[in-house]
Amino acid sequence: MSNLDLCVWRIKMGKVIPLIGLLLCFIFWSAKAQVDYVKYKDRKQPIDVRIKDLMDRMTLEEKIGQMVQIDRTVATVDIMKTFSIGSLLSGGGSTPLPNARAEDWVNMVNEYQKGSLSSRLGIPMIYGIDAVHGHNNVYNATIFPHNIGLGCTRDPELVKRIGDATALEIRATGIPYAFAPCIAVCRDPRWGRCYESYSEDHKIVQQMTEIIPGLQGDTPANYRRGDPYIGGKTKVAACAKHFVGDGGTLKGVNEDNTIIDQNGLFSIHMPAYIDSVNKGVSTVMVSYSSWNGVKMHANRNLITNYLKNQLSFKGFVISDWQGIDRITTPAHSNYSYSVEAGVQAGIDMVMVPLEHVEFMNDLTLQVKNNIIPISRIDDAVTRILRVKFTMGLFENPLADLSLVDQLGSQVHRDLARESVRKSLVLLKNGKSVDNPMLPLPKTASKILVAGSHADNLGYQCGGWTIQWQGFSGNKLTTGTTILSAIKTAVDPSTTVVYQENPDAEYMKSNNFSYAIVLVGEPPYAETAGDSQKLTILDPGPNTIKNVCGAIKCVVVVVSGRPVVLEPYVSSIDALVAAWLPGSEGQGVTDVLFGDYGFTGKLSRTWFKTVDQLPMNFGDAHYDPLFPFGYGLTTRPLFQRFDTSGALQKAICTCKTIFVFISFFLTGMAIM
Repeated sequence: MSNLDLCVWRIKMGKVIPLIGLLLCFIFWSAKAQVDYVKYKDRKQPIDVRIKDLMDRMTLEEKIGQMVQIDRTVATVDIMKTFSIGSLLSGGGSTPLPNARAEDWVNMVNEYQKGSLSSRLGIPMIYGIDAVHGHNNVYNATIFPHNIGLGCTRDPELVKRIGDATALEIRATGIPYAFAPCIAVCRDPRWGRCYESYSEDHKIVQQMTEIIPGLQGDTPANYRRGDPYIGGKTKVAACAKHFVGDGGTLKGVNEDNTIIDQNGLFSIHMPAYIDSVNKGVSTVMVSYSSWNGVKMHANRNLITNYLKNQLSFKGFVISDWQGIDRITTPAHSNYSYSVEAGVQAGIDMVMVPLEHVEFMNDLTLQVKNNIIPISRIDDAVTRILRVKFTMGLFENPLADLSLVDQLGSQVHRDLARESVRKSLVLLKNGKSVDNPMLPLPKTASKILVAGSHADNLGYQCGGWTIQWQGFSGNKLTTGTTILSAIKTAVDPSTTVVYQENPDAEYMKSNNFSYAIVLVGEPPYAETAGDSQKLTILDPGPNTIKNVCGAIKCVVVVVSGRPVVLEPYVSSIDALVAAWLPGSEGQGVTDVLFGDYGFTGKLSRTWFKTVDQLPMNFGDAHYDPLFPFGYGLTTRPLFQRFDTSGALQKAICTCKTIFVFISFFLTGMAIM
């Protein structure tokens, strides 16, 4: 029996004078309330107060646990509880089960979260995922065009809407943290991550940081610059990556060395980070690459002195996958040094996806031996907790199923379709200005569709789709292939014939009105995409030769970057850069057949030969096949009206005339 219960009992039994008993009960109750009250759990308290209260209660081991992020494949409920793990992630292709539904994701995340909540202090973990062109790891999610295409739209408002839709789909699966956007400025298309970059021009990349308020919400009027901001349960924490200079490595080699002076780094690669911090980005991920030989994961001058101190960034800095391991060459060859260098540089959360015990033991030992000061640990944990408190994770740690219908919703697919048609760039339209080939007629006796990329959803989505390296075929997620979109777009009387790689004899023996040829690159991600040749996938060149040598053709290039095209351009009637359009192939046919006009402009230079690389606009040796900013335009075949505007006025006018005529005829009948 508690003291409070005992007090009440004694009053009832007449053991004490009631007035005195009531006073004693009040004292006991007040003492119990003070014991039960915990400031960091009180949402009415300022965030700084909650952070301090929680930090004062934490052991060193619990603090270091908060600095750890592991992959779900090695996590258990017991590990989350025992080690007070701060974060989980799904790496590329890391899913609860094949074709997992939104409900499956929610249940998985919640199960791990219950482990965190059962720890001594009940600090919730934050779950992160690579959602770089929609919620791309998840079956049935809307897959938006990769960033290289979005840069061609020159439409920050569109990108913000994409961020908003992506946040809803991420939250639908119970996840509150996205490793996006990539704000690299790709200066060499030989880089395997070039499609993750909006442009070779930092100004376009800066404009596209509007995706951050799309993902996180618009910062309020009283926002304090540098603070992380997440605007509620339908928004997610964003992550600007990869800090800094990842798009400028020598010859485009992934994770390599960016050789550039300080002025070049700060004028080309840094501006988008300044904009991101100003817009309240919650986290920043460090690049694997080096700047003039210094590994970014060990660059205290840029991470702590510039990003945190000069830009006043108050969110947390996170490493890349096994990023501190790669501070040394070979990786993990001097792990104690890597831990010291990475943490001292200013990395707050360390992605040790497959092995957390070694990191935690090493860091604990270094703190106890005064190699790394406790102040550095406190700074890291304060930043991590700030993001968690800001997003309301302590109040709402468990996800529910209220948003599951947002995953792959028709509204989001319509937005993706709009994004596709605005991202396409028309590079050639007819062999003479007076004889354009596009828009294509929907009514024709028979048309040919050819090429390896016509009927392959995996190819048109590219890397970072369902699996880390992407996939081939149409079975791993849902969407509309470009071939399916063509069949839907044309008149029912038009026969559509698909032949992936027709030979010359086949072309001679058939009478086609015209052909649509879809060729490009296979899917890839990161280092696997590095290429010194930049050629289209075989038998693409042969397909172009056979088809375009026989009949009028439009070639649609599905690729993550400019590729070698100069040898084929003269034989092609019309040429379109479709980039990696994602799951909604109808966006391609919307402009091919003239329902909408082409408006996209190149966000990067299209070279003639790889020997010219690197080559960016403004360079002295600038001699491109198609220059930065190039893009032909077409008009829709039929003018579209806004029903709230011209068409509505026309309807009203017709109604007025109809009423007048009816009145006149009625009057005539009476007479």
